[in-house]
Amino acid sequence: MSDTKAPTRARVGPLLRRAAQAEAATWRSLYVWARRRPLPLGPGDEPFGYLGVVKPILGIFIGLSVVEIPIFDVVVTHVVPWGPARWIVLGLGIWGLLWMIGLYASMTIHPHVVGDRGLRVRLSSGIDIFVPWSDVEALRKRYRSLPSSRSVQVEQEGDRRVVSVSVGSQTSIDVLLRQPTTFDLPRGGAVPTNELRLYADDPDGLLRSARGTPTSTTLSR
Repeated sequence: MSDTKAPTRARVGPLLRRAAQAEAATWRSLYVWARRRPLPLGPGDEPFGYLGVVKPILGIFIGLSVVEIPIFDVVVTHVVPWGPARWIVLGLGIWGLLWMIGLYASMTIHPHVVGDRGLRVRLSSGIDIFVPWSDVEALRKRYRSLPSSRSVQVEQEGDRRVVSVSVGSQTSIDVLLRQPTTFDLPRGGAVPTNELRLYADDPDGLLRSARGTPTSTTLSR
């Protein structure tokens, strides 16, 4: 019996740690965003956001939460005879609302960054990949729709491995690498990659800031 429980604990432990780290990062992002401080950028760095494609969806969920909190409060107060139930439901509703605002904040304060040394690919507080310009063969604008909603997707295309950091199941820029490069991915370990794909609201602007790296535009897929 103990032999069966050991692998389960080994899997659950890292999962709980990642969940706790993600939760703490969300609240930190909400705090930083609420203080309205400028993004910490170095000389010559240019930020590029990626929130546009999911901003309407987040706005809808946040708006619905604002409406639902007083409605559920009234319903629980008049229907559930147990007094603490009202405060439990109210607390959960406020927590959910603040968490979604924190997610919005995290995506806002962690943009992609184009700098003199390379390209920093980010997604919220969970993904931060730095690619030096010396490792980049070319950048290519290409809109793609992905079949999965997962934020990080690894695909094998023939003898090439592609990592997509997607937003709203979309990418808009392909980063072609000179040679297989290893990136440390959440829940994916170190993955040798031939091409990195990401989503940016302004792919044309990002390509223009690519510090002399060859760029091109191809048809969407």
